[in-house]
Amino acid sequence: MSGEEQASGGGRINAEERFDIYDELDRPIGTATRAEAHAHGLWHHTFHCWLARRGEDGRTRVLFQRRSQDKDTNPDRFDITAAGHLSAGETVRDAVRELEEELGLRVSLEELTPLGTFREEDEGFAQGVRYIDREVSEVYAYVTDRGPETFRLQREELAGLYEADAEGLLALMRGEAEMVTADGAALDADGVLVPVSDVPVRLSDFVKRDTAYYIRVIEALMRLV
Repeated sequence: MSGEEQASGGGRINAEERFDIYDELDRPIGTATRAEAHAHGLWHHTFHCWLARRGEDGRTRVLFQRRSQDKDTNPDRFDITAAGHLSAGETVRDAVRELEEELGLRVSLEELTPLGTFREEDEGFAQGVRYIDREVSEVYAYVTDRGPETFRLQREELAGLYEADAEGLLALMRGEAEMVTADGAALDADGVLVPVSDVPVRLSDFVKRDTAYYIRVIEALMRLV
C-alpha cells in the first residue's frame, strides 16, 4: 500500500520497522524507523505494481484494489493493485513479494515491466498523529489473463479487487467523466470472495495523488496489453 499504513510483509503496522532513507537528490543518508520517517518526512522507497488484462471485447481492463475499511489511512479507497515499502537493505526484487502476499500472485521481477519512478509527498493524520510521507516509488506493470475474482486477497489489506475499462478510467482522471463502473470481487464478512458488478467509481474514491501519475500508468498499461 501507499503511505503510512503498509507494513513490510503485510498485516499490522510495525512502527519500528527500519527504512533506508534518502536526501532530496535520492542519495542514501542512513536508516530510520517507520515512525521516524513519517514523523519527520524522510524520503524512503516503495514498490508499486499495476495489473491489467485484455477483456473479451479486446479492450484494456485495469485492475485496482479497494483498501480495507480497517486501514488507518485512506480506508475503503481504491488504490494501486499491489504495493509496499522497502525495508532497510531491501531492493525492488525483494518487494515483488507484495504481489504474492496481497493477491496470491507469484511472479519474478523479470516478468514485470518497469514504468519508471514516481515521487510523491503526502501529509495527514493517522490515528490522531500527524504524518509526512515522502516516497520514491518504483512503478511496474504486469499483464495478466486473470479476472479479479480469481485472486486470493489478503484480508488485512484489501476489501476487494476490481477492474474497469482503461479508456473510461483515463476520462475519469482527466476530468472528462464524473464516474465509471467497475466489476470485480469483494470479501464478505466471512472472508469469502463474492463477485460484484456495476460498482460506481469516482475520482474521489481513489487515494488522492497527482492525476498525472494515474494517467501515465493507465496509458502505459494500454500500450502493453
